[in-house]
Amino acid sequence: MKRSQKKRPGIAFSIIGVIVLALVVFGAVVSTIGAVLFTNAFKEEYATTTYHMADTATTLINGDHLAAYLNGEETEEYQQTRIYLDAYCKKMSVSLVYVIRVDTSDYGRFVSIFNAVDNTVDDSSYTAWELGHKRDTTNDEYRRKYREMYEQTALFETVYRIRTTDGQHPHITTMVPVKGADGETNAILCVQRPMRELNDARRPYLVNIAVWTVLLCILTGVFAAIYIRRQFVKPIRKMSDEAARFAKENTQAEPIGRISGIREIANLASSIDTMEADMVNYIGNLTAVTAEKERIGAELSLARTIQDNSVPNIFPPFPDRDDFDIYASMTPAKEVGGDFYNFFLIDDDRLMFVIGDVSGKGIPAALFMMVTNILISDRALMGGTPGEILTFVNQNICEHNQADMFVTLWLGILELSTGKVVAANAGHDDAAVYRKNGAFELFKTKHGFVIGGMEGVRYRDFELKLGPGDKLFLYTDGVPEATDAQNGMFGMERMLDALNANKERTPEEILNGVHERVNAFVGDAPQFDDLTMLCVELKEDAG
Repeated sequence: MKRSQKKRPGIAFSIIGVIVLALVVFGAVVSTIGAVLFTNAFKEEYATTTYHMADTATTLINGDHLAAYLNGEETEEYQQTRIYLDAYCKKMSVSLVYVIRVDTSDYGRFVSIFNAVDNTVDDSSYTAWELGHKRDTTNDEYRRKYREMYEQTALFETVYRIRTTDGQHPHITTMVPVKGADGETNAILCVQRPMRELNDARRPYLVNIAVWTVLLCILTGVFAAIYIRRQFVKPIRKMSDEAARFAKENTQAEPIGRISGIREIANLASSIDTMEADMVNYIGNLTAVTAEKERIGAELSLARTIQDNSVPNIFPPFPDRDDFDIYASMTPAKEVGGDFYNFFLIDDDRLMFVIGDVSGKGIPAALFMMVTNILISDRALMGGTPGEILTFVNQNICEHNQADMFVTLWLGILELSTGKVVAANAGHDDAAVYRKNGAFELFKTKHGFVIGGMEGVRYRDFELKLGPGDKLFLYTDGVPEATDAQNGMFGMERMLDALNANKERTPEEILNGVHERVNAFVGDAPQFDDLTMLCVELKEDAG
């Protein structure tokens, strides 16, 4: 009994769904950003206009007589000022206009001098403080702003109460100093102004954004549905039907032709036509045995081409750079192999290079090599040290390594401006380093475990420094373990001799020289292992 398969959504539905979802997210983001910017601009405008109200109110107060008011003196002037402030409070449509004298010892208490209240402005229930009413400062924010007023470090200060929890409505309180004739601050005048206009103004803005987002989603969905159906769905469905028919009948039909204005789809249709013609001709002219051999040969050739193209193979790779030179070569023992190298510029000043040797040979090793190379390249572009990169690659490979294969790696990142190389070694042969006017020598370090051998392994970085004219040579074990007809191995000493015979040449000439020495040693014996080399040189300044 066949298991019923869940019906998958079509390509049109999927694409339109993604577009609509993106528009909804975009609308939400725009609404949020707009609301925040609108609120901030509104708050800033409110604070500025409220400051002008408060500053104007200070002209109604004699700053030199505040102490006298508190002592019961100048009562007639006090009452007249109080009347002015009450009228001003109602005229400006603010909830409170009050003047306080703060205890400057710690700014934790104050005494009320004037207190004008208008509860009709915001349906509030404030009670006017009497002259001399004492009270503790509300919180540290008010204490800090009181200090700034008395020390005259700010022209004015504003406290925002957009979200209140004590039953009051949203409001702002703007403070300005009340100064005497000597210019010193004797008190603080505060104006409390309701902010219901903020919500009243913000609500239609958000509604407009939501409406336009919905309209845009609908219009875009309709347009995308028509366009995608015409340019994608119908052409792809036709090509799918033709591919299924050809797979069943193995006979050539009428050419599909140019069925879409999209270049890639049109090219795919043309490729299907070409494929059908080629396949019919191929099936008609080859016997079963020849076809099998041709198929295997074609696959191996394609695999070799894919493997060759999976690593940098155009030299010089960076023709516009004259501060370094790099060259690499890879010679598989079979049609495809498990060795590989790679290098690329992470940025203008950092060159990443790696060389690796996969256990085994042939197509399995080549596939394992390509997976490893892709993981290294992707992870290196995300940033991190070589040790972190190898740790990441090892974990990912171990999680999907049912074939129990492994790979040795030597990975380094060269900082071109300083010559510092940060590297990590996962069970690979030690690099050889050439110092200017010196000789190639092995740079021995502690090796980490092979990649793919065990989960949870963490790889450590080490450093070496290259100066102008210095070179770094990396290789796989196919070089020292190259075997002649008598099963003798080329060895490390011969490899170093070959390097030093060409030490002052370019990286390409060095690798060619080592390869010639290996070929001369091996002679007619078949190549036993993949042979891969990489050499990087930090050039001397042109000046």
